[in-house]
Amino acid sequence: MGKWRDGSGTLTVGSGEGVREVPLRIAASYRARTRGLLGVDGVDGALLITPCGSVHTFRMRFTIDVAYLDRKFNVLAVRTMKPGRLGLPRLRARHVVESEAGAMERWGLRPGTRVRVSAPVTEVSPPVR
Repeated sequence: MGKWRDGSGTLTVGSGEGVREVPLRIAASYRARTRGLLGVDGVDGALLITPCGSVHTFRMRFTIDVAYLDRKFNVLAVRTMKPGRLGLPRLRARHVVESEAGAMERWGLRPGTRVRVSAPVTEVSPPVR
C-alpha cells in the first residue's frame, strides 16, 4: 500500500482457524496521529498510527496495549502503557497499533507475529480536460 490516509479498515491477526479480524481506525495525517486516542474513554478494536516509531500516554484516560510494527507489519514489541507514560522509540518501527489493555493478548498479537492491514482504496479520477 502506498500513501496511507485517515479512515477505517481491518487488522487481521493470525491465519487459518485462529484468525482474528479487528476493526481498525487509521491515523495517517499529522493531525490524526497527534490526536490518537486522546480524549476518548475507550477504543472499539484498534488504532493504527503511521508513520510512527514511539508513543506517549499523557492526558489519556485508560491503559493501552501498544504494538510496534516494522515496514512489513511484523510485530517487533508489545507493551502495556498506563496513562502518563512516555514509550521508548523503537529503531525499526514504522507503524504503531494501539488498543485497550488486554486486547492484544486476546487476539494473539505478540512479537514475531505478522499482521495484515486492509483499508478501502480511494479511487483517483483522471483530470477532466
